[in-house]
Formats: sequence, C-alpha cells, structure tokens
Amino acid sequence: MNGKNSELIILSVVMGFIFVLMSLLIPGQFLRIENLQSMAFQLPELGLLSLAMMITMLTGGIDLSIIATANLTGIVTALILKNSVLAGTEATVPGAIILLAVVTGLFTALIIGLINGLLVAVVNVSPILATLGTMTLVKGLAIVITKGYVISGLPNVIRFIGNGVIAGIPVGAILFTLCALLMSLILNRTPFGFSVYMLGSNPTATYYSGINNKLVLIKTYLISSLYAGFAALIMISRFNSAKAGYGESYLLVTILVSVLGGTSATGGFGKVSGLVLALIILQFVSSGLNLLRISSFLTITIWGLIIIFVMIVNYLGSKYRKRGVV
Repeated sequence: MNGKNSELIILSVVMGFIFVLMSLLIPGQFLRIENLQSMAFQLPELGLLSLAMMITMLTGGIDLSIIATANLTGIVTALILKNSVLAGTEATVPGAIILLAVVTGLFTALIIGLINGLLVAVVNVSPILATLGTMTLVKGLAIVITKGYVISGLPNVIRFIGNGVIAGIPVGAILFTLCALLMSLILNRTPFGFSVYMLGSNPTATYYSGINNKLVLIKTYLISSLYAGFAALIMISRFNSAKAGYGESYLLVTILVSVLGGTSATGGFGKVSGLVLALIILQFVSSGLNLLRISSFLTITIWGLIIIFVMIVNYLGSKYRKRGVV
C-alpha cells in the first residue's frame, strides 16, 4: 500500500469515526441541516489560509505572515468600499468600484508575497525569520492605517460572499472548493507544482536538474499571499468589517491542519485532499463539542490529541511497511 495513500485512508477513517460518534452523541443537533450549513460557513476562511500555509511548507519553508496579509488585504478593500458607501448608498455602489476594491486588495497581498519571496529566495533569509519580519511590518502598517479601529458597513454584494447561499450551499464553501481544486491542479498537473515538490525534497538536486529554485520560491510565496487575500474577502464579508487583529488565532491552526493533512514539515510531501480531510475532522470536533457545551480550550486539547494520534499511526504504518508487513 502506498504510504501517502495510507495516510489519506487513516484520515478518512478518523473523519468517519468522529462523524458517527458525534451523530450518536447528539443526533438531534449534529445532523441538522442548519448545523451542517453552519460548519460550511465556518470552514472556508481557515481552509484558504491553510492552503496558503501548505504550499510554502511543501518547499520546506513557512509563511507566518498569512494572517497579517489577510487583514491588510481586507483593510485596503474595505477602505475603498467604505468610501464608496459614504459617497452614495449600499444599493448604488458601482460594480466597477467593487471590482477595483477587490483587485487592489489582492494586489496588496501579492506585493507582500513578492517581498517574502525575494527575502527567502534572493536575500537567502530563513523563511521563518523573513515572514516573521513581514508579519510584524504588515500588522504594524494595518494598525497605523486603521488606528486600531474597525472598518465596518460594507456593500450588500460583499456581505453575500461570506453569508450568502446558492442552492443551500454557502458561497464561501463554493469558493473554497474551487480554490482547493485549483491548488490541487497546480501542484499535481503543472511543471511548477512538480518543481515545488522537488524543491522541498532535495533543493540541490532540483537546482542541478535545471530548475530555477529562486523563481519557484518567489512564485510559491506569491500564491501563498494570494490565497491569504482570498481568505480576507471571506473574512470581511462574514464580519461586515475589517480590522488589524482578526484571525490571529488561526496561524498555529493552519500549521496544525497542514501537518495533520500529511504535509511534511521539512517539505516535499503533502496533498490538498489530505488537508481538506484534516479541516473537516477539526470542524466536526469543534462543532460537536460546541453543541455539547464543552469548553473551547478542551477543543484545542482534543485537536492536539488527534494530530498526535494520526502521526503515531502513520509512523507505525511506515515502520511496518519498511519491514515488508504492509
């Protein structure tokens, strides 16, 4: 049995077990359409941020600036929209202004990604130090722009992204699904994706195979920041506001989701499908414990136990495969 496929099987079994367990413990609440829909509303922003983290981890790096990037993207977008709302009414904000706000916000995210990429690839700064520096810089800039206040009162069309539904499915969940499919396509069906995996596995061999390592790293951090920008659009639409400090608790969770999903901390291995399964597992646990009125602090503890359990099972499976048992 292939090692990476076995990890997906283990995650699928864990997900199924938790779903059945929660369904038996609280059948009248967990299986309700409203609860399943609520989970679908909560998952997209964390999912997009986790994808942003995952792609940098595949190269053996990390991006600690994704939350700060998302917040600054949201602030820039919200400022343009807010000024348009003040100039008219929510119902009459021109589509061109909304498009300008979104494009400008995403362009801001790309600039941050370019800075990260240049620091890591060209200046050869350690990814953790480079992105820690940009995280601090971007967060400080966001606080200066907003003066610590919340920017609220966005147009209805923006709020629809995070709160609207199409055929009963949250718009945010649809966007996350499309972005996850796109990421999977990039990683598994393009030369760039092949280069990302090679770079994470063996940078020296990648270089001597004729691949431009620096260019691959720059593109990787650009994509990471772009996905953080997509997450920002969902965040500001869900909260109908933008702020410098939103989502700070997500940073470590994105690393947790990536590792739980099978992404190697040293790079070279990881699948989008594994990350999605990990997201669903954590969402099932969080939603179920919330319905059971159990402390959110205990939820974090259980998340930790799940990742330790999965890593132990994967280690034992790998050990048995090496002995020829599997």
